[in-house]
Amino acid sequence: MSRARVERPAVALPRWVLLPAALGLLLFSTPLVAVLVRVPWPRVGPLLTSAASLDALRLSLLTAGASTLCCLLLGGPLALVLARSRGRGLPLLRAVVLLPLVLPPVVGGLALLFTVGRQGLLGPVLEALGVRVAFTTVAVVLAQTFVSMPFLVLSLEGALRSAAQGYEEVAATLGAGPGRVLLRITLPLVAPGLLAGAVLAFARSLGEFGATLILAGSVQGRTRTLPLEIYLQREVDPDAAVTLSLLLVAVSLVVVVALRGRLAGGVR
Repeated sequence: MSRARVERPAVALPRWVLLPAALGLLLFSTPLVAVLVRVPWPRVGPLLTSAASLDALRLSLLTAGASTLCCLLLGGPLALVLARSRGRGLPLLRAVVLLPLVLPPVVGGLALLFTVGRQGLLGPVLEALGVRVAFTTVAVVLAQTFVSMPFLVLSLEGALRSAAQGYEEVAATLGAGPGRVLLRITLPLVAPGLLAGAVLAFARSLGEFGATLILAGSVQGRTRTLPLEIYLQREVDPDAAVTLSLLLVAVSLVVVVALRGRLAGGVR
């Protein structure tokens, strides 16, 4: 016999809250309406299918996909360490991992340039190996990974902390090794959180601008992603800039709608 779900009574809100709430809603919605009003709808097709727009879109999708894969390969184990480890240095480690969330993107780009640039910390080593990172497509992926990985780590760490560890303990008691427990028990339990983090990382990578501009520059077909193309077209063809902005708004809206349950209720 299933238990009936008990609905909690709604708590009444003071009426004065409605005014600032409405103003806050206007703050979010009015700019979106302004974009829609400025879109040159008869030219949307030609603007989106121009060579520059298609190059920027193709590069953005390619690099955002590559950076999301990097986030999964590097951020997944990192989230596991943060969620399962104990120690005095853990808060500092978590702060370092989440720093790109609050760091200005331009500062992040400069930090990466000082690391892998020709005169950077690792520059001489990379030059000796014949590897060039700055101002290449690899630099775009690196910049996007740097700014978007914290989103995946946050989502996955929350899922790992809220997942019932009893199943893992039972599997370990029955003789399953750590690797088998991780692949057969842990990952299926946290799959929704992992997927949510990956989607957020992809969306953040798709919209990355500041760090990419500093580390990779703006070369059509190689480093000029969609946000950089929008910035360039803002001076040359404002209609193209508005149309491409609408495309990014649409992608962001799809991400928010797809993750509405997790963004509203958190990781369960």
